[in-house]
Amino acid sequence: MTTDVLVLGGGIAGLSAAATARNCGLSATVLEEALLPGGLLRSFEVDGFRFDNGVHLSFATEPEVRAVFDQTPWIDHEATSFCRDNGIWLRHPVQNNLYPLSVEEKIALIDGLVHEPRQEVNNYREWLVQQYGAPIAERWPVAYTKKYWTVSAEQLGIDWIGQRMRRSDLKEVLRGALSERAPNTYYINHMRYPKKGGYGSFISPLVQMADVECGQRIVEVDYKNRVVRSAEGKYWRYHHLVSTLPLPNLVSMMPDVPDSVCSASKTLFATCVDLVSIGFNSKISIPSLWFYVYDSDVLAARVYSPSWKSPENAPSGCSSLQFELYSSVKSPIKKSVDQMVENCLSAVEEFGISCRNDVRFTHHKRLRYANVVFDLGMEKRRDLVRSWVESTGISLAGRFGEWAYLWSNQSFMSGHQAILNIIGRI
Repeated sequence: MTTDVLVLGGGIAGLSAAATARNCGLSATVLEEALLPGGLLRSFEVDGFRFDNGVHLSFATEPEVRAVFDQTPWIDHEATSFCRDNGIWLRHPVQNNLYPLSVEEKIALIDGLVHEPRQEVNNYREWLVQQYGAPIAERWPVAYTKKYWTVSAEQLGIDWIGQRMRRSDLKEVLRGALSERAPNTYYINHMRYPKKGGYGSFISPLVQMADVECGQRIVEVDYKNRVVRSAEGKYWRYHHLVSTLPLPNLVSMMPDVPDSVCSASKTLFATCVDLVSIGFNSKISIPSLWFYVYDSDVLAARVYSPSWKSPENAPSGCSSLQFELYSSVKSPIKKSVDQMVENCLSAVEEFGISCRNDVRFTHHKRLRYANVVFDLGMEKRRDLVRSWVESTGISLAGRFGEWAYLWSNQSFMSGHQAILNIIGRI
């Protein structure tokens, strides 16, 4: 039997593609390697506590996304976060919230911003220095880049930035340096999270309507004969194929790949994330739902509280944290799991969040794919790969399928648009 649309990958992009196909009168089958669909949006449970695969909050505005997400009752959270920097809590974005620092520090930081000469920008570090001045840039975002992106700021391009980084505004910087009541200048004001079931509850309607075959690890994509084969020995025929698999992985499964495409695909890389989840027997003390960590001795780049996102994520009277530790082929983590967990527990005590005696359990898991890394020239190499793959009739969708910096709502729309593009060609 031949399906109208075969979708590789059962994350939000793949499920969105399948739903759109069905709504347009096409049959659609989703193949997923994991035992359950949901991808990065799927949550997991440990001893009665629920954790997501990373911080995950929604600020979707697209009607198509909201039509699905809003079927799930949700909690509204103010988008306020803090940064931890060597014993000091600073509101995020840090350059607009310098109030806790000494007068001398503020003068040096703001002077650097005011007197930074204009110059050509060729990489992310130069962009940061141009935006904030060298003192602010070097102290915070340049240092954080290595923790989060696993490469130096000089090695990153700038096309990915968009609205993700707050541009400098001297009035905002001065106001935040002189007053502890500076307005929130984060790029969004509010975020939503399901009342029950974890972040993946937002896509439950997609899962319920999808025809998903789980436990299928794809090993061959024969685009010439329009056949996909799995390691389990099954095969599927299709009229149209949508792939949300990591782009380099997809290329490795395809026959007759040009050398230039093969070489370009091998240069693409993403970060991994080690998630250290901690359950506490009582309430913990943190300044915001999530916070960023600049301390060089703390391995985690970001920490969030699942029990703050929803009380349903922890037993009554208890609380939880999840630490995100990033690595990549360019900067592999050199700590054992026990060492990573110990580092996180030490941070819990150092930050004054809780004490070890209150820890109920710790849990570790590693996600092979976290964020696409935008090293210099990546877009040109990626576009070469994408163009060739699309020339074979395969549609690409999702963060790793498109190899792009997409949030969950954007990944949803990516899968949706892939089907609309297919229909436009029929």
